[in-house]
Amino acid sequence: MKTRHFFWRLIMYRPGLYLLNLLAWSLIHMAPLIPGLLTKAFFDHLEGTYTLSYGVWGIAALLVGAALGRIALIYGGFMTDVHFRFRVSALVRRNMLAHVLKEPGARAIPCSPGEAISNFRDDVEQAEEATSWSVDTLGLIGFVVVASWILISIDLQLTVLVFVPLILVVTAAQIATTRIQKYRAASRESTAKVTGAISEMFANVQAIQVAGAEKRVIDRFVKLSENRRQSMVKDKLLTETLSSVFTNSVNLGTGLILVLAGYKMRSGGFTVGDLSLFVYYLTFVTQLISNVGNFMTHYKQLGISFERIKSMLSGAPASLLTAANYIGIGRPKQPANNSSFVADQDRNNYSGMKDTLEETPAISVAEDGLLTPFIQAPMLMVLEARSLSYRYPETGRGIQNIDLTLKQGSFTVITGMIGSGKTTLVRTLLGLLPAETGEIRWNGERIESPADFFIPPQSAYTAQIPRLYSDKLRNNILLGVKEQPGSLERALHSAVMEEDIIHLQNGLDTIVGPRGVKLSGGQAQRTAAARMLVRDAQLYVFDDLSSALDVDTERKLWERLFRERGGVTCLVVSHRKVALSHADHIIVLAGGEIAAEGTAEELLVSSESFRQLWYGEEAG
Repeated sequence: MKTRHFFWRLIMYRPGLYLLNLLAWSLIHMAPLIPGLLTKAFFDHLEGTYTLSYGVWGIAALLVGAALGRIALIYGGFMTDVHFRFRVSALVRRNMLAHVLKEPGARAIPCSPGEAISNFRDDVEQAEEATSWSVDTLGLIGFVVVASWILISIDLQLTVLVFVPLILVVTAAQIATTRIQKYRAASRESTAKVTGAISEMFANVQAIQVAGAEKRVIDRFVKLSENRRQSMVKDKLLTETLSSVFTNSVNLGTGLILVLAGYKMRSGGFTVGDLSLFVYYLTFVTQLISNVGNFMTHYKQLGISFERIKSMLSGAPASLLTAANYIGIGRPKQPANNSSFVADQDRNNYSGMKDTLEETPAISVAEDGLLTPFIQAPMLMVLEARSLSYRYPETGRGIQNIDLTLKQGSFTVITGMIGSGKTTLVRTLLGLLPAETGEIRWNGERIESPADFFIPPQSAYTAQIPRLYSDKLRNNILLGVKEQPGSLERALHSAVMEEDIIHLQNGLDTIVGPRGVKLSGGQAQRTAAARMLVRDAQLYVFDDLSSALDVDTERKLWERLFRERGGVTCLVVSHRKVALSHADHIIVLAGGEIAAEGTAEELLVSSESFRQLWYGEEAG
């Protein structure tokens, strides 16, 4: 998709609202036609070349009425402009975010968090600005067409001189196009680097302090900031220079009109009223000159922003940026059949499971009104993975040809040395990494899109490193899930958190701080466990959850899980003896492949790798 196609699709997102906005601003820009004619009549009356039937006070009243009418039109124009431009930016941001959240974790954001923030904020804002300036420009064209007809009927030569500045502006903008694109790209890139550096510093404060690297980090930040300052100055300087040319070029036209009008007035073919009309209209033609230049500048800058936005899609079609979706304003459109709704994509993804997977026959409406189509699978009897492989592009390491079978109610542990591929296996199974080969089956039916399928109520997952937010502990556990009576208490008990809550200053309302810094490592991991357990699921996946827990706490966690959630299926990444002892089945990984599998008793006899893990745990 090219920039002009993207621009057109933005306009056509709400064509009715765009046309209403265009009409409003066309009326706003056409309104000065009447005061101009009234001003001409007033001066011609003073000169004696025209007789007013309603007097000077009548003209004054008409001018005041025209001004008040234009004020009312401007108010309406700002309302339509705000409604359109912010809908456009909300749509693009919503679609970008939806795409990022649907992508596998390995390629969700193909850049640093700072660059992503810049894409979401600055580049989308540029698209919004370009569409808004187009309305101003098109509205002023209507004024210029009518004003030109009036002025040509008075004097063709002077009318031509009015448009000389416009020609100069268009020429200057075309010449400056390459520079505009170059400087805007540099300023966007430098801004993203500064934002990314700030994010990295805040995320790694303790590591920086421990390493004594404060000065080096600050020096790097100062250098990035200086590069940003230089690129922003160049970008701003060129933009303001062009704006100055656009605005002040009208002075040239005014001077030419005054000089030529003096000769014409001396010959008697040009009145004072005619001169006032030319000068008055020229003021508004200036706006067209300025707006055309600004629109062309914004449009050229949109090309740079559009390329940066497309980079966030990781090769997905750019058309999804402008796909019509509910953005949280007004009421969502209901499907033709209110009793059933399944997205077309979901129908395609799960067409092979239609006989055994029950597609949810309803619309799930979240508290913010967003439509949430989802698929609910039947009770898990057996989950199978066959020949599952994934390798990281940067290192070539990963997993290869993994076969895995999980039966209902089983407790399966994946273990192995550091770097053996345990986390990679779990993330590939859940669709957080895109499997290169292999297939996954739920009760014998193939799952085409694991990332969409392995969510509650099918499965719940807690990562190796808990992701906590600077919010209340309660909100960190629920994460938007509506609290059911007793559900939070049961989850806290299963996660062995009830004693910790008592000793926290504000209990569940305690603010945990950025990344949960106010909690210990064990508390953070158990908070993540409670977050998972509060979501009733058929499969629970724990990635090294107990690494920061003492042996007694870990023992309580597994015992409560078995006792309180009978029949639940668990897949656990761990090297801890407590977990290994509870396991029905253990898979030992080495170099991304299955080195051995069986029960703990069997592996102690047959696997040297497992014996090293088992007795290494004892030695530790």
